[in-house]
Amino acid sequence: MIIDPITVLARGWIGTPYAHQASVRGVACDCLGLVRGIWRERFGAEPQSLPAYSKDWAEAGLEETLAKAGRRHLIEINPLLFDDGDVLLFRWKPHLPAKHCGIASSRNTMIHAQEGVAVSEVALSKWWLSRLAFAFRFPEPDI
Repeated sequence: MIIDPITVLARGWIGTPYAHQASVRGVACDCLGLVRGIWRERFGAEPQSLPAYSKDWAEAGLEETLAKAGRRHLIEINPLLFDDGDVLLFRWKPHLPAKHCGIASSRNTMIHAQEGVAVSEVALSKWWLSRLAFAFRFPEPDI
């Protein structure tokens, strides 16, 4: 069985402590920091600088900011067709923008950072799947 390279990178972040706005493997990250760090490990420099963001950034603006950024730098796919290594975006509540992300490590699991918990690989339970709003695939690296 071949393991997706993004999944391999994401598993290297397991155990990284949670810290808002951080993105350093083994030191600290938040959910977006995990995706940003994986981008840097796979592709080099991040494609755009990221402004500081508050913990309630999605509720404050009510825009799909995270999904819009995904569309600029990743390949949007049908959320029901995600696979290993894809970025998954979740809504905490149906009327709010997606504000949490993780990396699918299989059709049944994901790797993510959540406040109060180190990066971990968890089951994609019905609870998570009912909140799945968007899915994106990383582009192929330039060789």
